[in-house]
Parts: sequence; C-alpha cells; structure tokens
Amino acid sequence: MSTATVTPAAVPTAGSAPAQGKVTQLRVLKSEWIKLRTLRSTPITLVVAVVAMVGLGILTTWLRASHPDRHGVVEHINGAEASLAMYRLAQLAVGVLGVLVISGEYTTGMIRASMSAVPKRLPVLWAKAVVYGVVVLVLMTIAALAAFYGGQSVLKHYNLAVTMSDPGVTRVVFATALYLTGVGLLGIAFGALIRNSAGAIAALFGVLLILPELADLLPSSWDPNVIPYLPSNAGTAALSVVPDPTMMEPWNGMALFAGYAVALLAVAAFLLKRRDV
Repeated sequence: MSTATVTPAAVPTAGSAPAQGKVTQLRVLKSEWIKLRTLRSTPITLVVAVVAMVGLGILTTWLRASHPDRHGVVEHINGAEASLAMYRLAQLAVGVLGVLVISGEYTTGMIRASMSAVPKRLPVLWAKAVVYGVVVLVLMTIAALAAFYGGQSVLKHYNLAVTMSDPGVTRVVFATALYLTGVGLLGIAFGALIRNSAGAIAALFGVLLILPELADLLPSSWDPNVIPYLPSNAGTAALSVVPDPTMMEPWNGMALFAGYAVALLAVAAFLLKRRDV
C-alpha cells in the first residue's frame, strides 16, 4: 500500500500561516467607501440631487420672481427659501440612494459576503451610515450654497436678494444640508429594517410625505400635539427664515429629526443582530 509523502512546506509551523488583517471599524469604513463610490447608481443619483437643488432651484426662483400670477401680481418671495425650495426634489434622490446603499446588497446577495467578512455585523451598518452621511452632508452643503448664491444672483435684478448675514438665512442654508443628510440616514435605516428596496422606499416617503397629509385628517384639537412632531415637520422647521409659531423651534425640530434617524438606526441594528442574513 502506497503512502502519501508530506513535504515540509505542507506542514503548518508556528508563524508560517499567512497574516490576516484584523477587522477594524476603519477598515470597514474604507470597504463601504469603495462600495459606495463604485455603485453605478451613486453618481447618477447624487447628480440628480445636485441638479434638482441648484439648476431647478435657480430656474424656479427666476420664474417666481419674474412672472406674475393669474391676477397680474408678482409674488413677493423670501429670497433664501425660494432659492432652496428644490430640496423637496433632492430629498427623493438622497432618500432612494440611502435605501439602495443597504437594500441593494440584500437584493444581490452580497450582504452574505459583507457579514461573513465582518461577523459582528454592526460595524457594517455603522460604516454605511457614516460614509453615506458624510458624503451627503458635504455634497448637499455645497449644493445648498450654490443654490443660494445662484438664486440671489437672479433675485438681485428684482431687488429681492438677501445675504447670509440677514437674520435666519445662514441657518436655513446649512439646515437644508442637515435635513437632507437626515433623510439619507433614514433611508439607510429603512433599507436595513425592511431589506427590500421598493418596500423601504415606500416606507421612507410614506413617513416623510404622506404621514403629514394624513395628520391633517385628525381632529384640529390634536394638531398642536401631533403635527409639529412628525419627522418631516420637525426637520423642516429650521428651513423657514421666519419660524412658524405652530411648529417646533428650528434647532429643536432638527434635533428631534436627528433623533428619529438615530432611533430607527438603533432598531435596525438590534434586528440585524437577531436576524438571519
């Protein structure tokens, strides 16, 4: 009977095993950054968000300032709010991409590889939230500034321009970027919770856009105790130059909106640890 010959190279010895890199949060962050920037939908969706904020923002600002209404009266507009009004469209792109950042991995099955590489799981979720949150915050801050200054360059021809030093204007510009960042984080949270792109997108915009409409059907006596605290109403309270007295104080509302995003991410983290991938 023949016997197999074991070569010295085949015998594992102390120190001969290939070194394996330790899984750290920094390495997971780098991995998620590579995933995000190589995802085909990332540049397309973010360009849509920027075009909506800047291009359509300037266009609609000009239309509102230069064209009279049906009664022949030119609308008196707030220069800052008018130039940033297209955040309403930008939030659709930012929110959808936030969902796809994680739900796309469930659709393709790549999530199994991600969780196998990072068995603790939660670093993956935190890394996705941090990477996408930073990208959206930086890009939407730039877009908000571009939309603001572009809008004011139009409005100065109609004596409607404002400056960053005017009361409430700086807050509105930077709060717009913060609000859109929160929308992106809510998208990630819903994507992790529902794990289905269509369902998560429907849930996200149901909460942001449809829930306030449904709240209008409640008895009017409930309004002060419900409507100001809805996620989108709380977040957009900071987007008015003159705060709405029926809504929350601007930064209190933004803090509550951020709290919604953090709470939903916490629930997603809890379920991520308990579910099978």
